[in-house]
Amino acid sequence: MTTEKPSRSSPESPPAKNLLVTGASGFLGWNLCQAALRDWRVVGTYWSTRVELPQVLLGRIDLTDYRDVKEMFRQVRPDAVIHTAALSDANFCQTHWVESRRVNVEAPANLAGLCADRNIPFVFTSTDLVFDGEHAPYAETDPVAPINVYGEHKARAEEAVLSNYPLAAVCRMPLMFGRAGTANGSFLQWMLRELQAGRALRLFEDEYRTPVSASVASQGLLLALEHVHGLLHLGGKERVSRYEFGLIFKEVFQAPGARLVRARQEDVPSLAARPRDVSLDSRRAFELGYDPPPLVDQLKEVGEVIRPRNHPSQS
Repeated sequence: MTTEKPSRSSPESPPAKNLLVTGASGFLGWNLCQAALRDWRVVGTYWSTRVELPQVLLGRIDLTDYRDVKEMFRQVRPDAVIHTAALSDANFCQTHWVESRRVNVEAPANLAGLCADRNIPFVFTSTDLVFDGEHAPYAETDPVAPINVYGEHKARAEEAVLSNYPLAAVCRMPLMFGRAGTANGSFLQWMLRELQAGRALRLFEDEYRTPVSASVASQGLLLALEHVHGLLHLGGKERVSRYEFGLIFKEVFQAPGARLVRARQEDVPSLAARPRDVSLDSRRAFELGYDPPPLVDQLKEVGEVIRPRNHPSQS
């Protein structure tokens, strides 16, 4: 692992504990690194995309190279690890299943084993796509039944992680949105680009999720790091279709002229099958103190930072 200096000087009295965040250049990892800085000295990894993260020590590493990962642990000496790195494009995984298995199954299994050897907390980020979408809402005790390669590999990784380290936390993440520090943004960035270009937003009316912002999800992961062993769902409190999410987006971003078009999953060809409803029952997390605000409030918070200044509705 080749490390780089933080992009600006660290605080005078940095936290004493090292948190290793894999996938710091990804959408969730980028947000998580910033959320963790208050209580941790954060070390982030990336592979293909260089990322700017003030006060975070960064290092480039291939997480599928076990010898390099072991050496990284020797150098960093982490007190805890949150693994967010993944190949998350379901269509890519569908046609590149060997690469997907190496990154999405073997790498987290190895990380879990290394954390077990050191008896340090480990959080693995899984997905709501381990479910088939036919029996929502899903609790942690419900059986997995993935319908695409990405979901299958995440389900296998969950099993491998907990087999290698029963004290690990496996957090199933919902659809997420929010700030994007790199090219790896969320579907919200796509919506903003379409809006700025004056194009209609075609959104599924028959695909349901329990979305949260990346900042809210990050707080859930940090909570799990301290208090959870085993499975935990980190969904939001509202079950909405993508079209319904678009209506909230239109209101919050003050875009009355935005054109929303109802679409159905069958209208958009996809290599990877899409489950209809993978809403998560996250009551266990809520009882632990995970408390996602209403979607409208989460979007308002994000909007204060990323709202475009000159989209068509404001011209």
